Amino acid sequence: MKRIIGKNLIISLSILFITIAIAVIISVTLIHSKTLNNSLTKKNIKNSDKLILGFSQIGSESSWRTRNTQSIFEAAADNDIQILFDDAQQKQENQLKAIRSFIVYQVDVIAFVPIVEDGWDNVLQEAKDAGIPVILVDRQINADPSLYAGFLGENGVEEGRRAARYLVNKCKNRSGDINIFEISGTENSSIVEDRARGFREIISTNSKFKIIHSENGDFLRSRGKEIGDILLASNVLENGNTTNTIYYNKQKIDVIFSHNDSMTLGFLDSMEAHKINPKGKGTIIISIDGEQECIDAMIAGKINCVVECNPNHGQMLMALVKQIARGEPIPRITYNYETVFTEDDNFSKYDPRGY
Repeated sequence: MKRIIGKNLIISLSILFITIAIAVIISVTLIHSKTLNNSLTKKNIKNSDKLILGFSQIGSESSWRTRNTQSIFEAAADNDIQILFDDAQQKQENQLKAIRSFIVYQVDVIAFVPIVEDGWDNVLQEAKDAGIPVILVDRQINADPSLYAGFLGENGVEEGRRAARYLVNKCKNRSGDINIFEISGTENSSIVEDRARGFREIISTNSKFKIIHSENGDFLRSRGKEIGDILLASNVLENGNTTNTIYYNKQKIDVIFSHNDSMTLGFLDSMEAHKINPKGKGTIIISIDGEQECIDAMIAGKINCVVECNPNHGQMLMALVKQIARGEPIPRITYNYETVFTEDDNFSKYDPRGY
């Protein structure tokens, strides 16, 4: 009987030891797996100790935007910084998903071009909680300033002012009302509001300048052409007016102020389709961006003024990324250098735009 009990005890102890050993092996395996997975979250997306920048672009709606993205990739390569890139295709929900994926990947810095101003607080709080600094590029937002490190881009208000200053000087000897038709960009975006505010700030000093209509062109060439088609077909040809005179609600349009080159070029496409001669139209056209095609159109006499919006943010952004990755604060606002091109310039001094 004792032998049986002793034998059973030995068997029970053996089973217990085996069970404990298996549990230890499983625990060690799970811990190792968890550690490995945590490491892979970041390490698998890079083969070295490079800084990782998560960058969300709003899309590729224009040559300007394409050049903006190229500039950032080129500068990242020059500075040995790895980029996780996302094209939001003009949808905020895509950007929100992208930023959250950057947080999961544990990137070192997040940068993004916000398509609209509102709706970012929650995702920026998530980035802050994860200890990942965020830099805004090209457009600003309405959010708690403590949720992002800084902004890099253009001074939209000043761009609007520059467009208006050109117009005021151009029309300084003209009497009577000067009617302005505005083609604005994406609704609820900071750059649209800034350019509109700067433009209005300057023209408001003289009551002869009147904005008779503002139409949303969403920064798209197709929308610029669509606006032109509607405007020109219903207010020029059918009214029997001379084809070089443009009307809106029976009011003669003296100025087209377009918030970007793509919409301007689309409007010119419409003018060509309706056989309206840009050189003889008597309408002042002012655009913003500085794409080569618009500069060429200005040289050809189709546009009067192009206010530059410099897309080359790359090197400045990488400098900020490295600075913030070192734990150093960056400026709240960093503006890019920009200028103005006009019909009176010496065109031989223009360097190719590259976009």
